[in-house]
Amino acid sequence: MTQKEPTPIFPKLDQLEKFMNDRVGVDVSFDIGFRKLDILNERLYLYYVTGLCDTEYIIELMKELMEIDKAQVRPKHTFDVIHNHLVHQQVEVADNMEQTITQLLSGLIVIFMEGEKKAFIVDVRSYPGRTPQEPDTEKVVRGSRDGYTENIIENTALTRRRIRDERLRHEILKVGERSKSDVCISYLQDVADPGLIKLIKKEIENIKIDGLTMADKTVEEFLVQQGLNPFPLVRYTERPDVAATHLFEGHVLVMVDTSPSMIITPTTYFHHVQHAEEYRQSPAVGSFVRWVRFIGILASVFLLPFWLLMVQDPSLLPQPLSFIGPNEESSIPVVIQILIADIGIEFLRIAAIHTPTPLSTAMGLIAAVLIGQIAIDVGMFIPEVILYVAVAAIGSFSTPSYELSVANKMSRLVLLGLTALFHVEGFVIGFTLYILVLARTKSLNTPYLWPFLPFNGKALMQILMRLSVPLAKVRPSIVHPQNNQRQP
Repeated sequence: MTQKEPTPIFPKLDQLEKFMNDRVGVDVSFDIGFRKLDILNERLYLYYVTGLCDTEYIIELMKELMEIDKAQVRPKHTFDVIHNHLVHQQVEVADNMEQTITQLLSGLIVIFMEGEKKAFIVDVRSYPGRTPQEPDTEKVVRGSRDGYTENIIENTALTRRRIRDERLRHEILKVGERSKSDVCISYLQDVADPGLIKLIKKEIENIKIDGLTMADKTVEEFLVQQGLNPFPLVRYTERPDVAATHLFEGHVLVMVDTSPSMIITPTTYFHHVQHAEEYRQSPAVGSFVRWVRFIGILASVFLLPFWLLMVQDPSLLPQPLSFIGPNEESSIPVVIQILIADIGIEFLRIAAIHTPTPLSTAMGLIAAVLIGQIAIDVGMFIPEVILYVAVAAIGSFSTPSYELSVANKMSRLVLLGLTALFHVEGFVIGFTLYILVLARTKSLNTPYLWPFLPFNGKALMQILMRLSVPLAKVRPSIVHPQNNQRQP
């Protein structure tokens, strides 16, 4: 399909006004501001979006333009004079209507002048939004309390504050036929793999869609083409310190306007099990916290299927551990009890998202005391089922990545089904399938289980143990950095 030629700017403002009314609906939409000025006997038209502009800047610009009229001599080049009197640090000259309309709807003010085929674009954006605050899902005991917001300008500034390097690049693209959302690609020019940058930029430029209503998630689905694979192929973060750390390693960040979550690419399975808290403590404490988290993740996937296997075949249990099996009988099969309780925990998780904060504590008490205890008293559940389901649920909540915790829950349900049907063989088959799916998964041509598969001993040691910063001198080889050394 051939590209449509851009519409040149109309030198006659009467034609321009008609075009803007038809194209943008200036005479219909109340939030599109329009002002006519006479400067040096020339007509000027100003267009802006009231909710996205800073009113004080617009008033200051109009005051400065009106001051020009006080001069006694009419200059020869009025266009240049007006250009010089636009008191703002960011002024751009446009030569087509499509560019001016896009910038107008992005929150910039556009100034047209009678008889000119160019227009001024002044950045007076002031997006509504909240101040930077600590993300709810990435809290730390020690550390900064600022976090990304829905404003892409603020987000790039938060990153710049931590990386004051002239080689940090923020490339901006517009995505969406109708939304024209700002998407920013961030990377360190002399560190990140040029092939990776080119690939990400190409994938984003090839996005054909009306608009990014779900912002970063929509971009992710075009970027990695996940299909039915439940495991997250990119990492999200709302912490500027985490984003800056990944930039230093050679990763590429994708920021989408209106979203506080940054997309980190490429990522592996082990990126999703790390947390900023590990790096805010001493190496020994950080390693301990990491191992506790690993145990929680393993419990969230394998504890329930393994316990069900022991219940189905008690002969597998050594004599000292015979107490692990259920000590009470129930008319409902154990696997059905596990499934009901497990899905019930998911009900609670979903309900907690939709429950107002003042009522969430009451909802938790109702679920724990009334539903759980009464279900045991009436014989619907045996106590061991509640115990192991609760431990698995806590393991899910200890997973730093929400997307990975849900994927692990889905894997656990598949493992439960295979174990219930085929006993030991089903458990072994399910475990093997789990590893095979992870081993075959790739994120932007990056092996998902690196550094375990393919094996890299030094990198695996850094995954298992939190090394002190002076000892971590080499960047991860999986991102193919141009400069391997972290420290000069």
